[in-house]
Amino acid sequence: MFGDIIQPTHLLIILVVALLVLGPKRLPEVGRSLGKSIHGFRGALAGVEEEASALLKHDSAAPASANVADPVATLTAEPAP
Repeated sequence: MFGDIIQPTHLLIILVVALLVLGPKRLPEVGRSLGKSIHGFRGALAGVEEEASALLKHDSAAPASANVADPVATLTAEPAP
């Protein structure tokens, strides 16, 4: 589907249009901002993946017959003196 879109001639046309629209001064700034955004997004995804794998490891380590307390009852219960 996207194989025909991403060709060197198409990318060159997109870059020329971006240069005409943004100008030679703003084009590097926009590219830098886009790169930082992608880097931040990948970093956030890596953090989410680490948390998910840690939760999966924690869940698989717990025995299946463990007694799980009711979280609502735990939150509404009065603290012990």
